[in-house]
Amino acid sequence: MIQDIKPHVLDNHYQNKHPKDDSFVLIVRGNEILCRYDEEKQDIFFPCFKDFRKTNNVTFLFSIDEDAYFMISSDEMPQGYAYYGITSFVRDRVKVNHKAFAAFTAYHLEKWYEANQYCGKCGSRTEHDSKERALRCPVCGNVIYPRINPAVIVGVRNGEKLLLTRYARGFGHNALVAGFTEIGETVEETVRREVREETGLEVKNITYYKSQPWGIARDILMGFYCDVDGDDNITMDPSELKYAQWVNREDIVLQPSDYSLTNEMMKRFKENKDK
Repeated sequence: MIQDIKPHVLDNHYQNKHPKDDSFVLIVRGNEILCRYDEEKQDIFFPCFKDFRKTNNVTFLFSIDEDAYFMISSDEMPQGYAYYGITSFVRDRVKVNHKAFAAFTAYHLEKWYEANQYCGKCGSRTEHDSKERALRCPVCGNVIYPRINPAVIVGVRNGEKLLLTRYARGFGHNALVAGFTEIGETVEETVRREVREETGLEVKNITYYKSQPWGIARDILMGFYCDVDGDDNITMDPSELKYAQWVNREDIVLQPSDYSLTNEMMKRFKENKDK
């Protein structure tokens, strides 16, 4: 999955540190990130701090191994670099996991910083905390921590078949039932509700599998397997899905990359390892 970067190690502990010339710079613009792409190696390279003559709003993001990554504001375009859509990494561009994960994580943080430049309570401009990953309002004292959206991925089993879906919009490959946890709801209740809303099915034997950070949606995804309970006739919600079918293990077509928890769960079922 995207976060499986061993032997590399992510250190996301916030530090009030300053960049060196060889520190990496991650600049997000809309849904794109500045990098250089090597098509033959399917690898990406980020610019360094020394590649920019003038920088503003320098913020430490995280380290991977001994390499520090920073977010800056700059209109410069170092030679050889361009903006690439981060979601394209999921499809077919990047096979070097720790760099793709750096891009995903930087995107998550940049969008949080961008959305919280002003205090939601009093409207004053926020300031970076010097000791932790937080933004503080100097006027009313409001403290804002990074937002992480809890969501579930659900592998619904029916004997030797798995419920596969495809979203009505956006990502066009096979997926599983998924959705966000609502206020006052346990994640197990989210599993039942999302399956019911999207497919009309009831489920039982809900079992937690694994979680995954998914920075391009600012999510923490929690994967569950469960079994259909009773009637297995699907009533698909066309506003959410364009496809929902029971598929035999051997007939499951996986996603083109191994980034996602969804793909790993489909692969485990396909290989009869979901027990």
